[in-house]
Amino acid sequence: MRWLPGSRLGRLIIVLNLFGLAILIAGALVLNELRRGLVNARIDSLTTQGELIATIIDQAATVGEPEPMMDAAYAAEILQLLSNPRSQRARLFDAEGRLVADSYWIADRVEWRTLPPARAREDGAGLDLNLAGPDEGGEADDEVAAKAQAALQAEVATALGGVHWAGLRLGADGERVVSVSIPIQHVKAVLGVLTLEARDVDEIIAAERAALLPFILIAISVSLISSFLLNRLIAQPVRRLARAADRVRLARARAISLPDISRRDDELGDLSRSLEDMTHALSERIDAIERFAADVAHEIRNPLTSLRSAVETLGLVEDPTARERLMAVLQNDVQRLDRLVTDISNASRLDAELSRETPTPVDLRRLASDVVGLYQATARSGEPRVSFQAPEMGDAILVSGQEGALGQVMRNLIDNARSFSRPDGEVRVTLERARGRVRLIVDDDGPGVPDENLETIFQRFYTSRPKGAAFGGNSGLGLSIVRQIVQAHDGQVHAENRPGEADGQIAGARFVVSLPEARR
Repeated sequence: MRWLPGSRLGRLIIVLNLFGLAILIAGALVLNELRRGLVNARIDSLTTQGELIATIIDQAATVGEPEPMMDAAYAAEILQLLSNPRSQRARLFDAEGRLVADSYWIADRVEWRTLPPARAREDGAGLDLNLAGPDEGGEADDEVAAKAQAALQAEVATALGGVHWAGLRLGADGERVVSVSIPIQHVKAVLGVLTLEARDVDEIIAAERAALLPFILIAISVSLISSFLLNRLIAQPVRRLARAADRVRLARARAISLPDISRRDDELGDLSRSLEDMTHALSERIDAIERFAADVAHEIRNPLTSLRSAVETLGLVEDPTARERLMAVLQNDVQRLDRLVTDISNASRLDAELSRETPTPVDLRRLASDVVGLYQATARSGEPRVSFQAPEMGDAILVSGQEGALGQVMRNLIDNARSFSRPDGEVRVTLERARGRVRLIVDDDGPGVPDENLETIFQRFYTSRPKGAAFGGNSGLGLSIVRQIVQAHDGQVHAENRPGEADGQIAGARFVVSLPEARR
């Protein structure tokens, strides 16, 4: 069924709905051809028989000197010998269109029909024997008989004109009959008309309808079976998915899980797997939000505790020097809270910003050059230098993403490297291509990262500053934001230590961001 339009389930629906109809149409076409063939065969048979009888009557029952005429009595005898009144009716008309012989007369047969049931008289005197009154359809029967007589007269008139007539017409009892009318000619003179008719057309049609009945039953059965299949294959699984979604909505489950539907190789299987992935992702997102909220509460509690302690102690201290130290602690804690709130706000908005903005091609060479150039232009004395290096200057290095978010990745990595570097050190930013991916490398000349912390430094609120660094100067969200942005761009980020000249010596830390290169 792959040649049909649509998907696999769509093709299945189309085929199941059309299969029963196709059976019914095929049966109707076959029986219609059979009916037409039977009627034509009956016409051919009547025509052959009528031409034979007409030829015999012309040769044996006509005289032609000096004017041709037909011997009606002798022609009736010939008709009696050759006609078969059991299967058909034969009638002979003279040149004036008058009926001179009828096979029903010869066989002592009359036309009959079933009378309607008797009914009681209105005056209660007995049965009403006026069975064919106007109320019982007598006028309608007379009208049908008149139409049948008119059709027969038209047929005979056509044959008296020397033209053979063959086809279907209405009988006196309202049934359709197959009729042929053949002129009896002597040379060119038409001496009479022989009409043969078969009255079993309705029987043939009834037999055809009876033969069509199995096709109708099969079509209905196929439609019912297809309906049950569609209900089982589509309606019930969709209902189960809806109930599973309601359970998730009502917080009775964290994710949709319907393995029997997920294993299906159709659109419902795709939908089930997508819903499972979506609800699992939402569940993980909820867990992440809960962990983030717990981490935020923990991180904010520390400066708040310090603030409360300093405020409570401030009223008890009279020494000006001690009060100045307490005021410095208060200012430091306030700044730390402000930094925490700002970083937490940026981190919480990051997911929404990444999901709303549409990825576009970003030239990392130009972006890195602009970011490094800004650090170089605002560098102060005693701060580490920032340099940039990229292969094949002038050739754009494109990735698909959001320029603002990728710029934040570079700034966070550079700020982190500068905070660990010596005042006379250098932070080196390098771009390179490798197997269809772009690598952004940031190196510093700091003490490096302990091996056990190469992964934990990307966790939220984790910070391990060198000795002498100001307490609370970092929120521990910078590298966490870097990983979040990089993963949203289908990339990876990791940290490693650069080996020094001596064995076991660490020359500094290295952060490597790998992103898929955009196709041109």
